[in-house]
Amino acid sequence: MKLWILTTFCTASLLILSGCGAKATPKKEAVIDETLPIVTLTKNGTIADMNAIALEWTPIDDQRVKGVYIYKIASDVKSDNKDEYYDTVSNRFSTHYLDTNIKPDSQYSYYFKTYSNSAESRKSETTLIASLALMNSVTWIHSIQNMPRSAKIIWRPHTNEKVKEYIIQRRTLEDEKWRDIVTVKGRLNAEFIDKKLKDKFTYKYRIRAVTYDDIVSKPSEEVNVTTKALPNELTQITATTDLAKKIEIKWEATTIKDFLFYRIYRASSVNGNYKKLLDTKDNFCVNSIKEDGKLYFYRVSVFDMDGLESVSKNYSVLGRTLIKPAQPSLVEAKLIDGKVKISWTNSDERVKSYSVQKRYKKSLFESSIEDFEDIKGIEFVDSEIEPDKTYYYKVFSVDANGIKSTPSIEVELKVEKSITNSEQLQLEQTIEVKKSYDDSAKDVITPIQDFN
Repeated sequence: MKLWILTTFCTASLLILSGCGAKATPKKEAVIDETLPIVTLTKNGTIADMNAIALEWTPIDDQRVKGVYIYKIASDVKSDNKDEYYDTVSNRFSTHYLDTNIKPDSQYSYYFKTYSNSAESRKSETTLIASLALMNSVTWIHSIQNMPRSAKIIWRPHTNEKVKEYIIQRRTLEDEKWRDIVTVKGRLNAEFIDKKLKDKFTYKYRIRAVTYDDIVSKPSEEVNVTTKALPNELTQITATTDLAKKIEIKWEATTIKDFLFYRIYRASSVNGNYKKLLDTKDNFCVNSIKEDGKLYFYRVSVFDMDGLESVSKNYSVLGRTLIKPAQPSLVEAKLIDGKVKISWTNSDERVKSYSVQKRYKKSLFESSIEDFEDIKGIEFVDSEIEPDKTYYYKVFSVDANGIKSTPSIEVELKVEKSITNSEQLQLEQTIEVKKSYDDSAKDVITPIQDFN
């Protein structure tokens, strides 16, 4: 066991030492020894590939020879008597050399010299070798058109078994340079789907094959792909402004063949934050709203079977629920013969009836509100009153939909415990009512008697 470890250590040491030795190179003023053997390539002594050239020469038996100097001249490089030395084979028993610094479809010239400790041989014959042309890409490539925001490329697998993968390249009609977008592993793979593309946009694709020794082929033929367009935008949209508690939105039906549904958006202002209201297959919808005179803006888009949505931001329509009818204008309020008589006017043609609200205190801690509905005229008489109480009255207009207006001004009438004949006559005088539409002001009509 110890002997095996020692032997292994010595072998490793020799390899390290030999690897650290400096490679021999031609001397600037070399001595030419005519007796040193000249390198001669064998009959099949050159083998060329796209990125490598292999050289083979006949064995050298002269014990004086230490190795071989290799000289190389590329055809695309102008030689102006510069040193053309390229590499050294530092063992006379070696008969092969592989040059991997090769470009496809290029020509290179090689010649050799053997060398001893003190001299070099004469120059060998120069051999011209051409590397192989770059490998062709796949022979057939096809594209699938009109896909939603994506493109599909298919091709016939490369026949060369050295191929390990494919580089997919893409550019647009505006781009000048191709861009590598993905590498598809495996020679037998034959498709790629490109995603997250623009709508109704044209792209160009091509393929390069890559071998296991990292040789990249010529580009394949180019194919064009145009992605699917969005559904057409809706432009004929209407919304109602005269319906009670609702807004109806209508639009022209789409003509796309793969229609899926419409989506309605709503916002409180024309440039506000539009939120989804509903999806429907009909070309109309009803938005039920509890408030009167409520205003909204609407937009409508179209979805197709691929989930593509049309543009909707360019067309907004205003809708509004029916506003309240005009409030009544009180004309007079009377306290006569133990009854309250109130009259008013209203010019709104929508008004079909009126409602009077009566408010008073039943006791110190309890109040009461009574509503008198469906009053057809413009006058109200209340005989249910008691002495020593104060009553408040408001009048509402009501339209055919049951929508009530804002209340009129509020009138206050105070009934005394007992009154004389002269006081009674004074109460019968008409109380002029000031017109007002400001409900928040809560204007009060006070009988003349109360000002004394």
